[in-house]
Amino acid sequence: MRHARVLRNIRLGIKTLMLHKLRSFLTMLGVVFGVGSVVAMLAVGEGASQEALEQIRKLGSTNIIITSMKPAEEEASGTRSPFSMLMYGLLYEDERRAREAFTAIKRTVPVKIIRQTGRLGERTLELRVMGTTADWFDLVKRNMIAGRTLTPRDGQRRAGAVVLTEHGARRLLATEQTIGQSVRIGSAYYEVIGIVQSEAAQGGAIQTPDQQIDAYIAMEVARERFGDYVTEASAGSLSREWIELHQLIVEVDAIENVEAVATGLDRMLMKYHPKGDYRISVPLALLRQAEATKRTFNIVLGSIAGISLLVGGIGIMNIMLASVTERTREIGIRRAIGAKRRQIIGQFLIETVVLSTSGGLIGVTIGLLIPWLITHFAGMPTVVSGYSLVLALGVSMSVGIIFGLYPARHAANLDPIEALRHE
Repeated sequence: MRHARVLRNIRLGIKTLMLHKLRSFLTMLGVVFGVGSVVAMLAVGEGASQEALEQIRKLGSTNIIITSMKPAEEEASGTRSPFSMLMYGLLYEDERRAREAFTAIKRTVPVKIIRQTGRLGERTLELRVMGTTADWFDLVKRNMIAGRTLTPRDGQRRAGAVVLTEHGARRLLATEQTIGQSVRIGSAYYEVIGIVQSEAAQGGAIQTPDQQIDAYIAMEVARERFGDYVTEASAGSLSREWIELHQLIVEVDAIENVEAVATGLDRMLMKYHPKGDYRISVPLALLRQAEATKRTFNIVLGSIAGISLLVGGIGIMNIMLASVTERTREIGIRRAIGAKRRQIIGQFLIETVVLSTSGGLIGVTIGLLIPWLITHFAGMPTVVSGYSLVLALGVSMSVGIIFGLYPARHAANLDPIEALRHE
C-alpha cells in the first residue's frame, strides 16, 4: 500500500513538473553541469594520476636510483681551461661499499653511459650506449619485443652483444634483419641480440632511467672499449671528464627498508663525495608523494565541481518556493480534505528529488562523454571510476533533498484557511 502511494506521488510529481517543461529544464541545468563537471574532472585527474603512478611503479618500489651529477660550482662557473679535466660522479668503489655496508641491499646494478654514433650501411643514429649488467632488465621492467636480454656470460666472454630499443631498431635496422644483425657503434661492431621497448618511447612526465635511443651492452665490454675518460667537442669548446659510473640502481630486500637504506646511502656517499656530485631518487617516495598529490587534486576538483552543484541546489530551492506560492490554493484544498503535513512535505520532496535526479542522470551522461572526447581528440588518458558516478548521483539526490526540504516544510506549514482564500 505504501509503495503504491509512493509511486502515485512520483507520477504526480513528474506530471506537475511537465506542466512547466522549460522552467523544469532550466532548473535542472545547474545540477546537470555540476554532476557533469564532477564526473569529467575526476576522470581527467584520475587518468593523469594513474599514468604517473604506473610509471613510478615500473621503476620498482624497492629500488633506489643514484645518478652522477656535475658539481653545482662547475655548473655555475661554466668555464674551464681546455686542458683541465673534470672528475666527478659515482665510483666503482661506491658500489662495493654499498653492498658491504647494508645487509638490506639485495643487489646493485651499475650503469655506464657513453654517447656514440650507431651505423648500419648509410643509416646513422646518435645512441646512448648503456654499459650495465643482466640484472638491469630485472630491476627496470620493460617489455621484450624480440630476442633476449644480456646475460652474465656476455660480460664474461667480452662479447660484442647489444640490445636495442624499438626506436633504435626502427631507425637503424629498418627493413633489414633484426636479431643477429651487426651494427657499428663507435669503432667496433656489435651483434643485435634483442629489442626492448623503453618507457621513454611511450611518453610520460616521470624521469626514467632509460631513453628511446639507448643501446645496452655488458659493463665489462663498456669498460674495456670505452674506458672512463670522456671527451666531448661542441660549439668550438672541448670538455674532458672522468666518470666511472653514471648511475647505480640499488634493490632493497623489503619496502619497509627502502627509505632507511636511502638515508644511509646518502650519509655514506657524502663522506666520499663532499661536493655532492650525485642525486638519490627513491621511486617509493615519489609514489607516496604522487598518491598524496592525487588525493589533494581530487579534493580540489571535487570542491570546484561542488560549487556548481550548490548553485544548482539554490536554483531548485528558488523554483520550489515559487511553486509553493503558485500552488497555495491547491495545498489549502488538500489540507482541507484531510491531507497531513508529512504528505505535503513528501509530495514536494519527491518533486525536488525527481528534478535533481533527472539532472544528475543527464549530467552523468555528459560527464561520460567529455572524457571520451578528451581522450579521442587530445590523446590524454582519462579514467571514469565507479565511485565518481555513485558520488555524483548521490550528491545530486542529496541536493534535491536538502534544498527541497525548506520549500516542502514551508508548504506544509501553510494555514489551510488562509491557503483557501489565496487567489
